[in-house]
Amino acid sequence: MTRDATISRSVLSDQVKDRLLQEILDGRYPPGARIVETRVARELGTSQAPVREALRDLEALGVVETTAFRGARVRRPSAAELLEAFAIRAELESLAARLAIPRLTDADLEGLAAYVREMHRAAEVDDTHAEATADAALHGRIVELAGNRALVRVWRTLEPFSRTYITMVAPGADRQRIADEHEPVLDALRRRDPEVAVAVLHEHFANAATTLGSRWNDAGAAGAPEPRAAPATPLRPARREGRAIPPVPGERPAPSAPSGSPDPERTR
Repeated sequence: MTRDATISRSVLSDQVKDRLLQEILDGRYPPGARIVETRVARELGTSQAPVREALRDLEALGVVETTAFRGARVRRPSAAELLEAFAIRAELESLAARLAIPRLTDADLEGLAAYVREMHRAAEVDDTHAEATADAALHGRIVELAGNRALVRVWRTLEPFSRTYITMVAPGADRQRIADEHEPVLDALRRRDPEVAVAVLHEHFANAATTLGSRWNDAGAAGAPEPRAAPATPLRPARREGRAIPPVPGERPAPSAPSGSPDPERTR
């Protein structure tokens, strides 16, 4: 195989990985659901090789697990694993806030406020997906604003893992309360006081961990049904790009930090 062919296949597998991760975050593949290589390859118009590579990458992220004779399934982690991920995210986002605060502009703060407004709007109409997307975008933007590419890369490895499953455990949760819990984070950033922001972020993640701990066991006890897969749009040739946090509908996206954009893909 030529070097160009190897690069081309690698870029294609990245596109497949991004598509599958988005579909996991969107709930098309809930925890426990099978991801069939042949079906995905047929839907996306690719061979099985890039699908197989994409599944290996998702397995490394902790989102997918592969077992002999059963193939790939969306992984359902334990509550302990999710709580561990929350503890790490609290530290990462606290560091991000420290680095971001000296750089914050009024436009940056307005962009963050737009995500909180979108969370409230989504909570009012019980749109769990839209709220989770705005939630992830808010946290991702804080990390972006730190201007530290290494921090963005590390954060990306945990964000899809935790956001996917917390959204899935959320049915019946107080959606407006979840939106309300982001107001102190926004207020702390507006004060431009790093110590206050760090304290508020730690409290925010502690509250989220408490909610998760009280709900995950009950929600995780029920088996996940096999998804009714909607037709997927075949992949189009595209140059490889960094993945961007989605802007809030109707809002102008905030300017990107030098690091590029962290990922949007679904549970907080």
